[in-house]
Amino acid sequence: MKNNSSSKEDLKTTSLIRKKTVISFAVFILAFAFAFVGWRWLMHQPEENGALKPLRKILDANEKVNAAFFNEKNLAPEYPKSMAAKQARVNGDVGMGDDFDASNWKLTINRHPGNNATDSVFQLTMDDIKALPKRDLVFDFKCIEGWNQISHWGGTKFSDFLIKYRLGTRSGKAPDPNNPEDLYKYVGLMTPDKAYYVGIDMKSMLQDQTILCYELNEKPLPMNQGYPLRLIITVKYGIKSLKRIGYIYFSDTRPPDYWYERGYDYDSAL
Repeated sequence: MKNNSSSKEDLKTTSLIRKKTVISFAVFILAFAFAFVGWRWLMHQPEENGALKPLRKILDANEKVNAAFFNEKNLAPEYPKSMAAKQARVNGDVGMGDDFDASNWKLTINRHPGNNATDSVFQLTMDDIKALPKRDLVFDFKCIEGWNQISHWGGTKFSDFLIKYRLGTRSGKAPDPNNPEDLYKYVGLMTPDKAYYVGIDMKSMLQDQTILCYELNEKPLPMNQGYPLRLIITVKYGIKSLKRIGYIYFSDTRPPDYWYERGYDYDSAL
């Protein structure tokens, strides 16, 4: 009797295992089918600024969430100069053409979008930039490709630059913390040849660690790091830290952005 009872239990167990296996396999097949159909659907969607439209909507939604929680007082950690890499890593050479003539470089600025009048467009030299207070910054530079490196940069705070030259406002006055409505929403930057360009929200540009940078390890920027002037912005991935600034302008609409047009999110925030 015991043997018959044991045999029946074994048969029940085997049957139960078989049923569970069949159900699991069926669920797997259905999940794979849904995933395949979803992938086929996604691959047939139109592109929007270099990304498939559904993915672009997700990136834009992420940007809105980040903007809602952004706080300019949240600073990136800073480190002793001794921790900075002796040789800063170089990545990206768009806009770094060999035909660049540093002796003729000037920074061209447009105060107001769409206004090319002489009182709106003007130029500055490196002497003008270096006359402003200097800010040293040793932080962990992060590339969107996945690498990071502690590096030492020097320049002038972008906020000081705006105050000195009364930039970034619709009124043409120096930015006033008590009147944020006067600020344009975005800053656009381009290389001298206009081959590389970025757009950045004004809040991030006014953050204390955003600098117009002209030094690396207390020496003039190397050519491959954007000599004579580049942007360093700690709250964004490195693709926003445009090398060799030739033009700066302001806008209430998003300026064109090189990597946004190629499928990345516009904000590129950390």
